[in-house]
Amino acid sequence: MNYSQLVSSIYIFLCLISCCSVILAQQPYIRKATTLCDSTDNSTSVFGYTCNGISRSCQAYLTFRAQPQFDTVSTISKLLGVGPSQLSQLNSVAQNATFETDQMVLIPVTCSCSGQYYQTNASYVTQHENTYFFIANNTFQGLSTCQALQAQNSNLARNLSTGTRITVPLRCACPTKSQSDDGVKYLLSYLVTWGQYVIMISEKFRVNTGSALKANGLSEQDFTIYPFTTLLVPLQDPPSSSQVVGSPPQPSPPSSKTPPSVPPSSGSSKKSWVFAVVGVLGGLSIASVVGTIIFCMFFRKKKQKTKPASSSQSFESVEKPLNKKEDEESQDFWDSISSIAQSLKVYTFEELRAATEDFSPACLIKGSVYRGSINGDFAAIKKMNGDVPKEINLLNKINHFNLIRLSGVCFNEGNWYLVYEYAVNGPLSDWIHNIDQKLLTWNQRVQIALDIATGLNYLHRYTSPPHVHKDLNSSNVLLDGDFRAKIANFGLARSTDGQEGQFALTRHIVGTKGYMAPEYLENGLITPKLDVYAFGILMLEILTGKEVAAFYEGLTTQLTEMLIPVLHEENGKENLRNLMDPSLQGKYPSELAMLVLRLIDHCLKKEPSHRPSMDEILQSLSRISTSTLSYETTISISEYHTLPR
Repeated sequence: MNYSQLVSSIYIFLCLISCCSVILAQQPYIRKATTLCDSTDNSTSVFGYTCNGISRSCQAYLTFRAQPQFDTVSTISKLLGVGPSQLSQLNSVAQNATFETDQMVLIPVTCSCSGQYYQTNASYVTQHENTYFFIANNTFQGLSTCQALQAQNSNLARNLSTGTRITVPLRCACPTKSQSDDGVKYLLSYLVTWGQYVIMISEKFRVNTGSALKANGLSEQDFTIYPFTTLLVPLQDPPSSSQVVGSPPQPSPPSSKTPPSVPPSSGSSKKSWVFAVVGVLGGLSIASVVGTIIFCMFFRKKKQKTKPASSSQSFESVEKPLNKKEDEESQDFWDSISSIAQSLKVYTFEELRAATEDFSPACLIKGSVYRGSINGDFAAIKKMNGDVPKEINLLNKINHFNLIRLSGVCFNEGNWYLVYEYAVNGPLSDWIHNIDQKLLTWNQRVQIALDIATGLNYLHRYTSPPHVHKDLNSSNVLLDGDFRAKIANFGLARSTDGQEGQFALTRHIVGTKGYMAPEYLENGLITPKLDVYAFGILMLEILTGKEVAAFYEGLTTQLTEMLIPVLHEENGKENLRNLMDPSLQGKYPSELAMLVLRLIDHCLKKEPSHRPSMDEILQSLSRISTSTLSYETTISISEYHTLPR
């Protein structure tokens, strides 16, 4: 055999190994494919998990969240086709038990290959106006998909009639050979809900995060998961009720700075590990020293200057001196300077000049924000001065998909330069105020509102200590390439002591006029309900397309006065059409729009205690979002049937 033949043989051998690894690969995560009911692409497991395990049938587990219609052992076992005694035993409850709403319930199933996909079957009798999408994502919460339902019931019409019994293929899987070799005996199909991350779910079931990522075809760089989808959790032992009763505080999502742990390589030596730790510690020490020198040099210069804060007059922001207390709070930043220098990249001014073509007007986005290119990726670079350290300190501690991410800082000649992730579609205000003919669909508006609520809920409940944003407005919400919302501009954010309604008082009223709550304007009271009020104003902007100043024209009492004709008069639906953004006319479900307006009405109550919490708002918007997706799918199907044949 000559050299070229040898190379060819090796190449073919490697290809065969590669093909085998694909065949034995673990399951791909479904991502956003649940909304594409006409898709026939199963690259994201939309029709089910592939039969690639060592067994064609196995014991598997699902999760389900109890809801009023399905909240007992009897009703849940009937819906999902499992024995009530098995269900009650696994969840350590009596067979006549009732679960609390949203309590997670473990479901034992026998998972088997049906054709090329794993599944376990349930049956369901359709209700009035049910669609495959609604059944998959609402009734079964994402344990099935509209694509799998359509394929399973291909003998039935696309438009289901009431009382039709259908087969529901539930998403389950059996361990692959590689998983079995690692000691995995069971796979649990975990229903993802809002604000959850792989690391959080892994910790709940005491599973290595790297193994969970690998089981779903995810990685340290690609770890985003979505509500109403299933995440496979590899287990060595059956799950227990103690793992699902009660939910721990939600951790921040993993980032490139703090990647989730991955299973250690069997070939790693203790010696290499020691050297690696020494190297990392040495690098962090150097970074700490350098960062401390940079920041301390700046601090000595800035001590002689007055630090301004943003205050609103009319509808524009101006600067105003901070009081002594706020200046002392800023001093807390310097106490944690070493940790910040270790976790944030400190850019040189020359690096940022190169990234922005010497801060060229062509790179200017708006105000003092420039678009830059760093290592081939776009970034938003904001030139700032004033009480910047407080914002850096907050952004350095939080990490959430719906809160803008700070990746680095720079200081040069008295100015700060903060480097943020880049939101390609810019501020929400450009889209809802129809600047440059930019328009948003009803579905996009609901998703944006849901994203904002999710980010605020994280800020209020899961940061330590909790924070109030204090300056939520349509210009401080940015949209990424998928029109997902990210809250920005945390310069006025204020920490709280955790006592709702008793957070803080201030004499310095700062924010954006039109969004500030009555109790804050009158008494300087700062609570999370301040953000709730601003969120109500923002949702009103999203629905109407009007600028905030227009809401106050002609009103004699409070802002909810403008909602009375829609919510409390007989011709409410006609008045609704007059209120809604003209670009949405005929393209939104009026019933859902009324629900959003009622939610807005509650957010704008003058008494803070009468307003809902962000958690309650999040739950309401989640239900509206689910119904919106069903509405969008119904419209798409009806349009499909009207096409000429």
